[in-house]
Amino acid sequence: MASKRFGKRIVGGSLFAGLLSRAAQYAKNPDKLRDLSREARKKAESAGSGGPLKDFWESLTAFLRLIRAYAKGEFREVPWQKLVLIVASILYFLTPIDVIPDFVVGLGYLDDAAVIAWVVSAVRSVLDDFLRWESAAARAAGDSRASS
Repeated sequence: MASKRFGKRIVGGSLFAGLLSRAAQYAKNPDKLRDLSREARKKAESAGSGGPLKDFWESLTAFLRLIRAYAKGEFREVPWQKLVLIVASILYFLTPIDVIPDFVVGLGYLDDAAVIAWVVSAVRSVLDDFLRWESAAARAAGDSRASS
């Protein structure tokens, strides 16, 4: 709960306000979204799914899959403001010098985790819809492969 409060404070700040503006530009451009997703995946993988990213790894990777599906035009059931908020949270994650710089060993990802946690709570219904869609799409792909 404390991390969500910390995340809310960060999201309400001027740094995040600037990221929201950039995020709106990214959200309009599928190529930028794909590049953003790729860059964030690389950073997340270099940090590892354990350690500092353990608690928000699943949410972060779900956001990245959602952004890729949106960029491909496969999943568009995302209200614009929520898409921009998700993209801004990924931009925040990629920003090395933020509230707690990423190079601060042991603490550098705490602010990133707090922002992701808060954004997850703000877009929970969209994320749940995406995960259901993704699961159904995977089942349908499995069914079509089985009948081939």
